[in-house]
Amino acid sequence: MTTTNVAAVIVTYNRADKLGKVIEQVLAQDRPADQVIIVDNASTDGTADVLTAFEGRATVHIERLATNSGGAGGFAHGMAVAYERGADHVWIMDDDCYADPDALRELLDGHASAEASMGMRLPYACSVVRWTDGEICEMNNPEPTWDWGKLLVRGEHSVLVNSCSFVSVLFPRWALTQFGLPLAEYFIWFDDQEYTRRLTAAGPGVQVLRSTVTHDLGVNRGVNFGDVNDGNMWKFEYGVRNEASYRWHHEDPFAALRFAQRLHRGLAGGRVPWRLRRRLARKWLEGIRFDPKPAFPRTVL
Repeated sequence: MTTTNVAAVIVTYNRADKLGKVIEQVLAQDRPADQVIIVDNASTDGTADVLTAFEGRATVHIERLATNSGGAGGFAHGMAVAYERGADHVWIMDDDCYADPDALRELLDGHASAEASMGMRLPYACSVVRWTDGEICEMNNPEPTWDWGKLLVRGEHSVLVNSCSFVSVLFPRWALTQFGLPLAEYFIWFDDQEYTRRLTAAGPGVQVLRSTVTHDLGVNRGVNFGDVNDGNMWKFEYGVRNEASYRWHHEDPFAALRFAQRLHRGLAGGRVPWRLRRRLARKWLEGIRFDPKPAFPRTVL
């Protein structure tokens, strides 16, 4: 059992039907978080009533934002608050992520064991994310490193990864000190990819295979540009802008052009209307000009 101070950060927006269960399962961990910070992104449904039921809990701290800052802004805010409140580790998740009772303990132990095996500090550890039927959640598969099985052959229960989604990820304090916070300006989509890739400048992350959570999505399907329609267009606009920005500014122009080709193929394959394709093309161009810089949490004196 570790004595480190862990802050769990849950970001929520208009998901009152699931939020209570998410919070309860975080509070019921067999290695409880020392702080549970809930960031309400200016919800307009019954979220306030759900949160009222938890306000008296000793470890619960609620942050109510005046405007919706998106998942990216919510995580940046919550992680900064956790840092300023002295957390040694920050464990983050969405408001539709149900953590198994030992998810946090396994993350802490798996991360420490992987660091000992690798002989170096590792910037994050993520859980295995299942869908509601028990199968792997397609949207939340991390990207493995070329030598992903290195820890497995050493008897560890972890694999090495280059990036992961923000559905149950543990960050040590030093990673926030060195690399800052997620890019709030991304608002939604690709913020998790940018941030975890940024951190791998210090070394790979790990996926701890014994730490498991369930992501309560409506459909078990990854991001597919062939799915673009009028209803979900706003999300894809953020996603295209953000990924184009990342590929151009943090990889190289050829990576951004390859992304443009992938975008074109996906839209054409899904027979997405041309008016929507043109809007996404403009967002790709916007991404070339869009280059936000990370903010850093305040040092606790």
